[in-house]
Amino acid sequence: MDASYSKKEKLKSKKQIEQLFVEGQSVSVFPLRLVYMPTTFKENVQIKTGVSVSKRNFKNAVDRNRIKRLLRESYRLNKKAYFNNITTQYAFMILYIGKKEPSFTELQTKMKLLFDKFLNTVSTS
Repeated sequence: MDASYSKKEKLKSKKQIEQLFVEGQSVSVFPLRLVYMPTTFKENVQIKTGVSVSKRNFKNAVDRNRIKRLLRESYRLNKKAYFNNITTQYAFMILYIGKKEPSFTELQTKMKLLFDKFLNTVSTS
């Protein structure tokens, strides 16, 4: 798995996103929440990921977009270390549920904790 976040890896299907929120499980490490679901894709990718920030907590689109950029970058940098040897295909949605704007280093540490928690949850079930 390379350290890029290509178009193939982005979760864009409205059907899959709706199904993810209805049938998926979640793990949380404040201020992040990961909703995930095992699935199959036509493309040869292990994980498709989307990010979301609440409009209720961040009224300005500039703030929401900045947080989404930080989330995507943090995911891109950490995915190689955590999901290199994963065999099941997953759909992910990473949600920012905090109320204040985060720094990149804060998001990095929380993203690592979130992925650790996800892998522990998946390996035990």
